[in-house]
Amino acid sequence: MTAQITWKAEDFPCNLVLSIPFPTKHLAATAERALSVDAELSPLVRRSFQLAHSPESSEANILQVNYAATTNRMLRVAVNGFIESVGVVIGVMKDLDVDVVYTPVTEGLEGVQGLDTSKVKG
Repeated sequence: MTAQITWKAEDFPCNLVLSIPFPTKHLAATAERALSVDAELSPLVRRSFQLAHSPESSEANILQVNYAATTNRMLRVAVNGFIESVGVVIGVMKDLDVDVVYTPVTEGLEGVQGLDTSKVKG
């Protein structure tokens, strides 16, 4: 079990809340899990995540990221790096669209390198 690190709000006076909308709660939660793996590198920055409801939806499809830092510069540097990571996560979500997974396959497996199609049941 990891120890909870407590900190005083007055030690981190520079704050920013990012609200990143996603089409579904599932995608927002997936982004949260992917992005929360990387801890903040600087002890001068704190970050927390939560899922929030959008006014248009009954599900929590907004990823809310709360940042606190000791200086505006530290806040800017941390958020810039985080925005790059968000771009990567969204790009992967776009490229690996979940609708593609559930669409019936219309192409054959002929010509796939290293695949013996005589063993594939069709």
